[in-house]
Formats: sequence, C-alpha cells, structure tokens
Amino acid sequence: MNIAKTTQSPFFVSTWVDLLGAWVNRSPGFWKWLGNVETQALANHIAGIRIEQPIYISGLARSGSTILLEILALHDTTATHAYKDFPPVLTPYFWNWFLDRAQKRDTVAVERTHGDGIAVTPDSPEALEEVLWMAFFPHVHDPVHSNVLDAATDAPAFASFYHNHLCKLLWLRGGARYLAKGNYNITRLEYLLQLFPDARFVMPVREPMSHIASLQRQHERFCRVHRDDPRALRYMQRVGHFEFGLDRRAINTGDASEAAAIMAAWRQGRDVEGLARLWRNVHKYIVDRLEASPALRDATLIVRFEDLCDTPESTLRAVFDHCRLPVGDHFVAHAAARLRKPSYYEAAFDAEALETIAALTLPVAVRFGYGTANPAAR
Repeated sequence: MNIAKTTQSPFFVSTWVDLLGAWVNRSPGFWKWLGNVETQALANHIAGIRIEQPIYISGLARSGSTILLEILALHDTTATHAYKDFPPVLTPYFWNWFLDRAQKRDTVAVERTHGDGIAVTPDSPEALEEVLWMAFFPHVHDPVHSNVLDAATDAPAFASFYHNHLCKLLWLRGGARYLAKGNYNITRLEYLLQLFPDARFVMPVREPMSHIASLQRQHERFCRVHRDDPRALRYMQRVGHFEFGLDRRAINTGDASEAAAIMAAWRQGRDVEGLARLWRNVHKYIVDRLEASPALRDATLIVRFEDLCDTPESTLRAVFDHCRLPVGDHFVAHAAARLRKPSYYEAAFDAEALETIAALTLPVAVRFGYGTANPAAR
C-alpha cells in the first residue's frame, strides 16, 4: 500500500492543498500584495499591537526544536503559526476567516510525519514562517549562494511585511508574545536581532552521533514517501523543509566550498560524511557568531538535547526564564512530563562511520560540552 496516498496517513497531502499550495508558491507577488491588503483592512485592530521580546527556536533539524515549540506554545501569552495556516500563510486573517466559516469537522490528533511520537492536529503549532522568508528572499535555500542574513541586511519591504504579519498573528491568536520555530533562522539571528533588539533565541543542540543518526533515519523515511507520492515532496518544498528527502539541501553559512562538499558527499552516497560536515559547519557558524557578538550571546540560550531529556524540569525552567515567560512549578512539571529520550530507533553506524563522525565533528562538538572522542560512548 502507498501510505502517502492513504487519507489516514500523516504523509497524506490532499489535492486541494496541493493545488492551492502550487498557486501560492507560483505567485508570491500576488500573495504579498494580498497580505498588504489584509494589513490595511485590519489597520484599526493591529494599530496598538507591539512586537515585544519575540521568541525564536532555531537549531539544526532533529535537535529538539519541535518539542520546545510545543511546550512554549502552552504558555497563555505566546502565539504562533499552526498547521492550518498553510497554504496561504501570507494572509493569516483572510484564510482563518474562511476556515472558521467552512464546514467544521472533528479532528483527531495523529502522529506527525517524522514518526517520532509527536501527535498533531490542524491547530498544533508548526514552523511555517519560512514561507514568508522564501517569498522575499528567493535564494534563501540555494546552497550555491550564502544563506546568511545578518545585521547589514537591508530589506525594508520584508521588514515591514514581516512586522505587520506578526502583529496580525498576535491579534488573530490573542497572544502577547510571538513564538516561532524556524530551523533556518540559524543564519538570520543577527538580522532578527536588528529587527527586534529584545528578541529571545532558544537554540537546541544535540550530540553528533545520535543527531546524525536521527537525520539519516528521517532522510530515508522521507525519500520513500517522496518516491511514492510527489505531492508530499512538493508540500515540503513549499513550506521550506529541505532537511531530508529527495530535495535535501545543505545550509550555506557563507562558505560556498563547504556547502558544495556536503552536496557532493550526498550525491555520491556518502551520507554520513555529508551529515557530519553539515553538523560541523552549522554548529561552528553558531558558536563563532555567539563569540563574536555579545548582544547575540546575551539573547541566546543553548539547550542541549541530552539535558532536555535527562533533567527536563531544570532545563525547561532555564528556557522559560530566558524567554522571560513567568511559569509556576506545576506548569514546568507538566511540561517536563512530555519529555523522554527517543527509543524509536537505534543508530547502526559501523566503526568507519563512527570514526568519520568523530573526526569531522569533535573540534566543534567540544565547544558545546561534548568532550568524548568516541561518539559511541555517549
């Protein structure tokens, strides 16, 4: 059976979502225009809304960013995008107005496509703001070009649209603090800090061996699905997820030769090497930027995946404190109960693969406190 084409499957993409998604993806100019029309229509409603201390969760995929998003979204002051906001992400009010008046159906939570035990509904928080970035920065996922947007970036049209979009989302969801998960925001932190000097960044990291094993497992899983149903591939491309599957892409952190080496390794079947290079490249960029910018360092909290699983209450307390979200002990304990070490897969790397991972990642891994030379020992 082709599970991607089974309506009960988390991989299922309906025909209407595929067609509407194609229109949005093909006509960014129209949807930006319509988004501005929406802003004008809501001018009186959003005039008094201020974007204060927006919270951004950003880390390489499979580092714990989704569970952090779901937990922070439990706070009654936060507002974020939801699965139901796609495809027309650029017009959140118009689309939600339509959804509220369309025929409502009971929704049952289903495990998301990653097969990692996280169940979602159309109202669940999701990383969708990437659609906005792609609409304004066409090369933001091109490995040939630098994907970095830094403090020197000058994009007034995007800045205005983005600010208004966040205001609309806060008004629509009744929140006071914008919350977003955006893995690709890794290369945009300093630009975001320029837009919002009081922004708070939460950056999950994960020990290289288990992280690479998880990335590879997801890549194989999504490749099978994409071969079965191209609609699933198109969906991921349109929401801006290029971490795994048939359109996997390296993140260019400003070193074009390294991005090219990662893509070459993947094309030639050296997946572990490519992923190890990706891990090293992304995390080196992160720690280098944190060391270079005191303002960014002050705004950022590194959250190790292992600490999140092993000491969830104290780790989550640190996260909420950093985000300046007041919470009680019961709230933290309830949120911590959702965390557990993954048990849905085991890494099957041979000695050569482990040696490759260690050789490529250790010099950067130690900067995050991962000090063992043998990834298998962790």
